[in-house]
Amino acid sequence: MNVPLIPSDLLAKSDKILFIAHLALGDYTYLQNCFQAFAQAYPHLKMHLWVDEVRRTGDATQWPHLKKNVLYDWLAACEFIDKVYDQNYSPELFQQSIKDAQGERYPIVVSLATLRPHFYASLAREISPDGFVVGLKKPLGLFDLHHWPAYRKLDASLNPDVADRSSAPHISDVHAEWFRQLAGVDIPPAARIPFVHIPERFVDGARARLHEWGFDRRQGKLVFINPFAKTRKRCWPVERVVELITTMRAQPDWHDACFIVNAVPQEVERVKTLLAERKLDRTELFSANENFFQLPAMLAQCDLIVSVETAVMHLANAVGVPVVALMRQKTPEWAPVDKANSTVITAHQRHDWVKAIPVRDVMHALA
Repeated sequence: MNVPLIPSDLLAKSDKILFIAHLALGDYTYLQNCFQAFAQAYPHLKMHLWVDEVRRTGDATQWPHLKKNVLYDWLAACEFIDKVYDQNYSPELFQQSIKDAQGERYPIVVSLATLRPHFYASLAREISPDGFVVGLKKPLGLFDLHHWPAYRKLDASLNPDVADRSSAPHISDVHAEWFRQLAGVDIPPAARIPFVHIPERFVDGARARLHEWGFDRRQGKLVFINPFAKTRKRCWPVERVVELITTMRAQPDWHDACFIVNAVPQEVERVKTLLAERKLDRTELFSANENFFQLPAMLAQCDLIVSVETAVMHLANAVGVPVVALMRQKTPEWAPVDKANSTVITAHQRHDWVKAIPVRDVMHALA
């Protein structure tokens, strides 16, 4: 029988809990299921979430970009998270958030931070001097001993890695194990597939955009291609996207297909120029530059999604659209979890970046 790290009587009598994490879209895509399961298991607990900004800086020129994190749109619409600390991108705002959180007098604080877990152990204790504090802690090596004073501030600790790595667990399995150990919350595999509830106005917006492009009257399938990720190692060259579209169009099954090419805001002009130069018909550029829900709303309208290893391939599972995921060999735990609707193509060599994946591999998967 699992004895929760957080005492059962404390969970029963407390009125709120704070989770601390540094979240990208992909992280939350899977952790959301865990938070929902926790809320269902302990409906009397108000759940608050501290989203830390690991790129926090005193450089004011960076603040507008950091402030507009699309994850915050998703969190704002979440029905089971009562409060979000999402303004931590400057040192001053970080200190103000700490002060605000201290005023809540949290009885329980849980840090799920995998980067610099010692820092977040100290932060959790600073926020809740008298509460029960749990945090992630890897076994300390010789060069990590100076982190011991920070970890001593924890009332309980959790190894971020599952004990048995032989089964090659998915990241959703790892997250589910955390919550089983933390609070005895059981999340079966079927409940770990991502989900997203898209407000109707964004569904209408996506359909209006397709009408504007003339894609609502298409004869063939609608294909969404995303070649961009946060790091260059996970990006696919836009020239390769053009090659893929041209090659697919030469096949009978895709001859009448329409294509949407996704671009991050800073790449929009470059991609627009390239597509114009190649004069690809029935191909449009897309960027969710106003609200997070623009992205899943458009993905849900498609028949196929081709994406590099970033949030788009996980959101494809969330909206139930088949996805071809282009990945490096180094991160198999982050493959799309819904295997029935996902085809994963990995670079041939372990050290290869995603850009090493040729178009012929994608065509082979489609065939």
